[in-house]
Amino acid sequence: MSQRTGFLTASVCTEHDTGMAHPERPARLTSLLAELERSGLAADVDRIEAPPAPLERLLAVHDEGHVRAMRAAVERGARLLDQGDTAISTHSWRAALCAAGAGLEAAERILSGEWRNAFAAVRPPGHHAEHAQAMGFCLLNNVAVCARALREVHGIERVAIIDWDVHHGNGTQHAFEHDPSVFFLSLHQWPHYPGSGAADEHGSGEGEGTTRNLPLPAGSGDREWLAALEEGLREVESFAPEFILVSAGFDAHAADPLSGTCVTTAAYARMTEAVGALAQRCAQGRLLSMLEGGYDLAALASSAAAHLAALRGV
Repeated sequence: MSQRTGFLTASVCTEHDTGMAHPERPARLTSLLAELERSGLAADVDRIEAPPAPLERLLAVHDEGHVRAMRAAVERGARLLDQGDTAISTHSWRAALCAAGAGLEAAERILSGEWRNAFAAVRPPGHHAEHAQAMGFCLLNNVAVCARALREVHGIERVAIIDWDVHHGNGTQHAFEHDPSVFFLSLHQWPHYPGSGAADEHGSGEGEGTTRNLPLPAGSGDREWLAALEEGLREVESFAPEFILVSAGFDAHAADPLSGTCVTTAAYARMTEAVGALAQRCAQGRLLSMLEGGYDLAALASSAAAHLAALRGV
């Protein structure tokens, strides 16, 4: 295989300061990057610095007044946004722009044939961010911004988003639940934050049937998560996506403090292999994953490394 796997991050993402006691802290990213260096994976991928997303791409997903209010809150020194669980600091707006911009840059490089696939290790995460509300540690919905650009800028007719974060991606589902051109598949612990993602939520209007939630109870481990993913991927394959995005949260790991599930590091590699095989069958291999949750530093680092190693092999 001549094409390499792309890897994007941004130095400013470690400057998004949420406070020492906050679970979504800069050490998440520094620990992940250190593990990639230790394992040798950092030398085996094409690493670039993620650029900031342009405003017009953000406004394809988010309300303009809301976006400007978030930026103003950062600039005036506010420490919390909206629901009070999303901490911000001086560099948070630039970090959020680069987190969203990572997906846009990676998608272009994959579509051009420069990269085979890619992983964007960025923060803040994105999948809880709604059209006009920041929540759940998320400022901008990074994966939704990328999916909308694939449709509107690059003319991709069918995009699939696979979200295996332990928390349901409410913002992503709401962005596309009426859109028949985007299939949203979510595996998540249920019941759990943010309270959405019941099995009977499958889109509405023209988007009826292109949302698929597979909620899993606390205590579920590799067998249950892999079986659910296999079930969901059959439906994704029937949708025949031309590009696949993954909201890659690693907080379903048995060691994670914000979940009650028992997924192992090895299972994340197998999940990646399964999605990669699907991308090869129906999307010309086009596959981009973006970091969401994962709050035990060692578990996050090992799982992200296993994920990236599997991406290199598909």
